[in-house]
Amino acid sequence: MTARLMTGAAALALIAGAAQAEYSITILHTNDFHSRFEPISAYDGPCAAEENDAGECFGGTARLVTAIRDAKARNDNSLLVDGGDQFQGTLFYTYYKGKLAAEMMNALGYDAMTVGNHEFDDGPEVLRGFAEAIEFPILMSNADLSGEPLLKDVIEKSTVIEKDGERIGLIGLTPQDTDELASPGPNVVFTDPVEAVQAEVDRLTEDGVTKIVVLSHSSYAVDKRVAEGTTGVDVIVGGHSNTLLGDMEGAEGPYPTMVNGTAIVQAYAYGKYLGELQVTFDDAGEVIEASGAPILIDATVAEDEPTVTRIAEAAGPLNEIRNEVVAEAAAQIEGNREVCRVQECEMGNLLADAMLARVADQGIDVAFQNSGGIRASIDMGEVTMGEVLTVLPFQNTLSTFEVTGEVLRAALENGVSQIEEVAGRFPQVAGMSYAFDPSAEPGSRITDVQVGGAPLDPEATYGVVSNNYVRNGGDGYGMFRDAANAYDFGPDVAVVVADYLAQQGAYEPYTDGRITVAE
Repeated sequence: MTARLMTGAAALALIAGAAQAEYSITILHTNDFHSRFEPISAYDGPCAAEENDAGECFGGTARLVTAIRDAKARNDNSLLVDGGDQFQGTLFYTYYKGKLAAEMMNALGYDAMTVGNHEFDDGPEVLRGFAEAIEFPILMSNADLSGEPLLKDVIEKSTVIEKDGERIGLIGLTPQDTDELASPGPNVVFTDPVEAVQAEVDRLTEDGVTKIVVLSHSSYAVDKRVAEGTTGVDVIVGGHSNTLLGDMEGAEGPYPTMVNGTAIVQAYAYGKYLGELQVTFDDAGEVIEASGAPILIDATVAEDEPTVTRIAEAAGPLNEIRNEVVAEAAAQIEGNREVCRVQECEMGNLLADAMLARVADQGIDVAFQNSGGIRASIDMGEVTMGEVLTVLPFQNTLSTFEVTGEVLRAALENGVSQIEEVAGRFPQVAGMSYAFDPSAEPGSRITDVQVGGAPLDPEATYGVVSNNYVRNGGDGYGMFRDAANAYDFGPDVAVVVADYLAQQGAYEPYTDGRITVAE
């Protein structure tokens, strides 16, 4: 009996010791916020005050304050991190650059973030100002900054922070092709993410750090490659691909996605979700449990009133931008939906021409604009930024990708398939022309397609520029979802159009027969 009691006591002691050795932490995370300080609509664009009052809006910094505060309250030990791309996307960034983002991130209490490609949109100088203003480390392991004096002393490859008595290693990643996506300048050299992460893991491990989190603005696909190709990475908090993970409709994978023992998470974009991952480590620093879900930041999350007031104050000067004269129109630019959704129209040509001109040096052949994204005409005379934003209110970003001629023809068939319904999928184009027969059956209406003056080759590959809504399957363009070399996070299309108009002098609206009805 005594021996049996001693054995039980010894077992209890072992169990207690094991319990003490385990370490749990909740990782709260955001990514690709893109200056959405105000609430957003279900389509990630602006959400009017009356819609917000009606409970129809999502996100916004004021809701994030509450969501993060509540999450920290229900978790004794937490870490708040960001997967990059705080910059770009709304007039807040146009006006404040990184200053308002730094202010809000400091107020929210972030522990660290990684550099996104859009953090380089205005070059190293703006990024340096942001890095100096934030009260937490900003990280990027896969870049040689030694030749860039503005950045080499403000961005670290990795860092170690202490949480509840344990040291957590954090490593940053940014897209390897950032030099093609943004404006880092000639002095920043980007390197392979797998090699960069492993080098930092090895260095941290030598320092005795056994719990390692990668903050990766690199895409869901790259994160899986990094997890597969490295050892010692426990968690990857992702970004760049705006990937929703979880068990809800539209999710691209489980939350977390486990690869090679590494828990990969991402929380869509624009502050619409707050990621909440609970991780438990054993004494050796191995993940023994990882679970959680993205929290939808909808109207059930109360807005923090002081933050509402501060954002409203910050929004005041934006009216100056909305009233800013950016160009001149020599005549009214026709953008009426009843015209643009059934035939070539002046506004459609303007938008498609502007998009194609913006990426003409990137091997792009044609531009594709859904007419449902055209929301107004522009009057003759001075053109304000507010008018451009009325035409293009959705904050869609420029997307580039590659498809075959066969896919391009299928896209055109989709575009004219609902012309009887005056549907928004009708395609306005540049760099190409097409004819269609509205009396034919949907799916067989396109009768002629020319690209650069030559007949469309179904087996050839063509570079396409459009908006991120169309590229990701909006308005029936599902054939673009799996396009090669897709990049959806260029500048706001409204900014692209305003810049193009500003270069034209007094803009002369026109049509030139690029879209015709077959005889």
